[in-house]
Amino acid sequence: MENRAFHRFLGQIDKLTPTQTKQLENQLHKKCSIKTLEDVTGEADHCPHCGVTELYKWGVKSGLQRYKCKACNKTFNILTKTPLARLRHKEMWADYIQDLITGSTIKHSAEHCKVADSTAFRWRHRMLQAARQIKAKELHGIVELDEIHFLRSDKGNHHLDRKPHKRGGWAKRGLSLKQFAPVLIARDRNGNMTDAVLPNSQDGTIAQVMLPLLDRQDVLLCSDSKSSYKSFAEMFDFAHETINAAKEHVSKGIYHVQNVNAYGSRLRRWMVRFHGVSTKHLPSYLGWMRILDTQKELSADDLLQIIAGFRQPIRKFPHLTRI
Repeated sequence: MENRAFHRFLGQIDKLTPTQTKQLENQLHKKCSIKTLEDVTGEADHCPHCGVTELYKWGVKSGLQRYKCKACNKTFNILTKTPLARLRHKEMWADYIQDLITGSTIKHSAEHCKVADSTAFRWRHRMLQAARQIKAKELHGIVELDEIHFLRSDKGNHHLDRKPHKRGGWAKRGLSLKQFAPVLIARDRNGNMTDAVLPNSQDGTIAQVMLPLLDRQDVLLCSDSKSSYKSFAEMFDFAHETINAAKEHVSKGIYHVQNVNAYGSRLRRWMVRFHGVSTKHLPSYLGWMRILDTQKELSADDLLQIIAGFRQPIRKFPHLTRI
């Protein structure tokens, strides 16, 4: 806005009705919130299309600075090619990300941010795309293994080829193996952790997840007496200690699975609030919980930068890294 037009605008403020004054306050709040978003993300330092660092500013749109690349001539803003690209209502993201930190439900977040339930759902799963990939890429020393089983759920699928049945919840005795999704959790004594939703609990699928993470010269596996863990350790020549929970909690004074079991209990309690998670979205929720459980003092700005990929968690979050 030109300076002359701005002063004319200021001269009209005293003539605003109470309703118009409230509308102006809301618009100013939105503007300030968007500026805060830019303060968090910073300015673009490279082109997301070709990676070149030679850029120049190219106007402002939707409250965000746009840039143009000198090499490929494409325009973009700081959110281009991030999970947050093209999402609306940026002024509400700070409140919504705070809800992610507190683990709020979709309905609660929608009411808090004054958006539709469908918008809150879309934001959640776009923002959790990065969380799915943030996990330990190496495990060392004593590595504890355990599994949690969630009932398979097609929640949200409107094209089922079967009759609907109870969704979500916990696996119970007597259920078919096909009715639950096993989640493998692995954690070393330094707090490094990874997890994965397995198609089944066989040693072959465990190997697909664990082999890239384990240093055979510096790993000892601790697990319960499940046969697939023993078969995996023998097949790839890993040292392995089995804990029989019915008889002992700690073997030889050092070997146990209490850390991974405690995390599994926290995960179960945390997941209850969602009343059954769709199996296809389960990796996103696991990543969400990994970040919340590892970082006890996580700010909305920190989480926003992680979600959008502006910060690698390894800097401030030593137990997590993007893989």
